[in-house]
Amino acid sequence: MISTFCSFLLAACFSRPLDRVTTIDPLYVTSAFECFPAKLLYETPLEVDFYARPYRLIPGACSLPEVSKDGLSYSFKMKSPFVSSHDIARSISRILDPNAATPNFWLVKDIKSLETPDDKTIIIRLKNRCHFFPWLMALPQMGIQKSDGSGTGVFKLEKWRRNHEMVFVRRDANSLPSDPSRIDKIRYLVIDDPMTQWLMFLKGELNFIEDVSRDCIDAIHSDSTILERANASSYSVPLLQFCYIGINMTDPVIGKNAPLRRALNAAFDGETWKKFYNNTIVIADTVLPPNIAGRIDEPYEYSYDLEKARKLLEQAGYPNGIDPKTGRRIELTLTIGKANQAARERGELLQSFFEKIGVSLKLDFMTWDAFLTAVNEGRVQLFDIAWLADYPDAQNFMQLFYSKSMRPGPNRCAYSSADFDREYEAAIAASDEETRNRHWIECQRILRRDSPVIMQHYKKSFSVAKNEVKGLKAGDFLFGCERNLHIENQPIEKSLKNK
Repeated sequence: MISTFCSFLLAACFSRPLDRVTTIDPLYVTSAFECFPAKLLYETPLEVDFYARPYRLIPGACSLPEVSKDGLSYSFKMKSPFVSSHDIARSISRILDPNAATPNFWLVKDIKSLETPDDKTIIIRLKNRCHFFPWLMALPQMGIQKSDGSGTGVFKLEKWRRNHEMVFVRRDANSLPSDPSRIDKIRYLVIDDPMTQWLMFLKGELNFIEDVSRDCIDAIHSDSTILERANASSYSVPLLQFCYIGINMTDPVIGKNAPLRRALNAAFDGETWKKFYNNTIVIADTVLPPNIAGRIDEPYEYSYDLEKARKLLEQAGYPNGIDPKTGRRIELTLTIGKANQAARERGELLQSFFEKIGVSLKLDFMTWDAFLTAVNEGRVQLFDIAWLADYPDAQNFMQLFYSKSMRPGPNRCAYSSADFDREYEAAIAASDEETRNRHWIECQRILRRDSPVIMQHYKKSFSVAKNEVKGLKAGDFLFGCERNLHIENQPIEKSLKNK
């Protein structure tokens, strides 16, 4: 056990658990875990207003853009004194470079040209109309780098013990007048065990847990005084997050067998799944979470129905789950990117669902890095994953199935449908929201028919924070939230232990 100290004068230290981070380079940042440090280290052209609901964009390194009448030209004026228009152009050009092999190319694929008439202006011209383009300019992946690769965000990285801890301190150049409650130091700790996180939080060794485990939620529900005694509060809000089991559409067993994919959806027991999560989720019936414009409002044909699932399995060529060619039960493999107890319990529950229709589900646990690599290389059959919206628009979810977003882009299922692509492109080209939403609804009908995923749920956040943390608001886009927070009444020196 190693003890470290957050020592400070007139400053506050904020500590929270965060999963393993493999990169802080915006060029390669993909997971939500990597977005947190990236947003601290790098400015982005625009920002998501941390407090506004519904979400809205505000200036970042640039003012909000002027947009041409045809929607193809965006002119940005610089606001940040630390970066220039040339820094933005160079950073975007890195993503555009075909030799970069970045998974974030989808962000810039519609860019036709970059113009920097002066240090304070950048004009971005698009190939096609892209109604959501300004939202892309607020993503951590669009972090602006100087010529030496450094960032100019509010914080800089002081220490990184991989798989253990990341420590950030406020940059001198971004310092505000002395404020004893502002956060000047941040610690992200890798703590795999949720119960250890919870105990550290109760003891005051963590200020915040963003994703409280279901067992700890159960403890909170069963003891109404536990948070009060810990001088803490809970925060919950529905998230723009779609949790699903991806199906590798190039897999020879399931990729070409639509009835089999539909059978697995019909065998998914949503009510039992909901109880497993202590009612902190909403069961999914389409790829768009609630409160997203363009969401379909029609009954889902393949919702939980064991009788229908068995009939579909027979149509798939596996009566009672038996493969006539071998006389043995069909076996499918689900790959999961974590190996903790919660992941194992989730996998075992899924096994029990499919067991009821005669399908044997094998579980394959990997580290997160190995998991992403295997998924992007198409070396998995089924994979357990979630998509947290980068911005609040239907397109952000629909791109998961667009053929031109193939892995290592967001289309990790390698799903390809001419029908879907036609509707997707029509939605993107639409000049008004009503027309766009009609195409999004048709996209969802096609996805329901083809079933490239097993739909699980939309997540609700359940976070806890010490009452000394001020300025926190639950939401989808917490990346860099520490810039908005204060910690009141924290002692001058506080011991924090890594466990």
